[in-house]
Amino acid sequence: MTTTSSTRAAYETIIGLEVHAQLLTRSKMFCGCAAAFGAAPNTQVCPICLGMPGVLPVVNKRAVEFAIRLGLAMHSRIATSSRFARKNYFYPDLPKGYQISQYELPLCEGGWLDIAVDEQAKRIRLTRAHLEEDAGKNLHDMGDGASHVDLNRAGTPLLEIVSEPDLRSSDEAVAYLKALRELVVYLGICDGNMEEGSFRCDANVSIRPRGSERFETRVELKNINSFRYVKRAIEYEVERQIGVVEDGGRIVQETRLFDPQRGVSVSMRSKEAAHDYRYFPDPDLVPIAAPETWIAEIRAALPELPEAKRARFVSEYGIVPYDATVLTGSRALADYFEAAIRHGAPPKTAANWIMSELLAQLNAEGAEIESCRVTPKALAALFALVDAGTISGKIAKTVFEEMYRTGAEPDAVVAAKGLVQVSDVDALVAVIDRVIADSPKELAQYLSGKDKLFGFFVGQVMKRTEGKANPGKVNELLKARLGAPGP
Repeated sequence: MTTTSSTRAAYETIIGLEVHAQLLTRSKMFCGCAAAFGAAPNTQVCPICLGMPGVLPVVNKRAVEFAIRLGLAMHSRIATSSRFARKNYFYPDLPKGYQISQYELPLCEGGWLDIAVDEQAKRIRLTRAHLEEDAGKNLHDMGDGASHVDLNRAGTPLLEIVSEPDLRSSDEAVAYLKALRELVVYLGICDGNMEEGSFRCDANVSIRPRGSERFETRVELKNINSFRYVKRAIEYEVERQIGVVEDGGRIVQETRLFDPQRGVSVSMRSKEAAHDYRYFPDPDLVPIAAPETWIAEIRAALPELPEAKRARFVSEYGIVPYDATVLTGSRALADYFEAAIRHGAPPKTAANWIMSELLAQLNAEGAEIESCRVTPKALAALFALVDAGTISGKIAKTVFEEMYRTGAEPDAVVAAKGLVQVSDVDALVAVIDRVIADSPKELAQYLSGKDKLFGFFVGQVMKRTEGKANPGKVNELLKARLGAPGP
């Protein structure tokens, strides 16, 4: 399926995202079962999450608090009264035959999230954010030719975050998802793990003739568990819909699954409307009435959010916006950076090292900053050794690699490996004289005017001192020894 750029330009893409964030509570939404990931199938269940007759659910207060945290961070209106509803449908992983969700009275309404694409800022409006319970999980690959159901996940608290159809491209959709994931992780309400399904999204995609204000039939895309797949799924669906319209067909409202192996979406079922679910208020649960005093306490306890932290890093530490964006990519990384500064690290030096040397090591291991063996204090101590002239910047990289591998302190690494920088004038002069004596051809060329050969002599001195010579001293002494090149 291929459309020309001119054909694509004739249509505008309309995207709205529904994100499900699994909340970091110890127990489930309506019972005391553990909500941890990875347990043996059906070991974290009880009569409530199994949907046994006669049981009564009890709301997890922590989950409500987490939902309010996000609502406040996204400038939403927190409802003075919200209530749970039963969303009725049949599926093997839904033991009750209905899902407890929120419908006409969600906990959070309105709000927005600012994103940036190609350095252009855009505000994406939030429709609502509401609490609900997760379903179980169907297992089809057990090797016995049968399908199984694991209900460990049934009843796990979810926060469904629904955007307005304000997104106009796959790049904007990815930027919104990344910003939202960053926010929920900063708030400490979700771990943002897309592979484990604790942060997942459905995309509602439609097209319309450019210039039209009318919303056309939309298609829901499911089974998208990475930013890369979100981009690919939306781009495929836009191409598919344009192709259908250009061929004289019409778009059918449906739910489609994205197949990442083939890079296509396939029809799953016709898209349900709200009336298909026969929503009605859950008679076993009383409405939620969050007191203003409690909401004020939650607001006061909110951490510094990513956007504010980025602006502060630029103004307070004098680093460029790009560096601030990288360093605030996670709350833990931002905390590491500031801890290094508190231990005396120059902000710009710390920023450069963290973004280059440190992140390179972490990325190579697929590790996060929390597992880094180099403490912020040790990193600051490494910079101090360079500033004192004990080691050179080049040697510092060797020292850092050993620190990262073993967790050793920088001075211990320097002492154990004999990496102290050579700054003694007599010792350096002796090396320089040997280099000059062994390089008569290069010396003659330099003196005849080939001044670029000065770098050759510097390199030879550094090589003979195994990189330990003080580069500044070497340059100073070589200039004195060689004199100015010829005409």
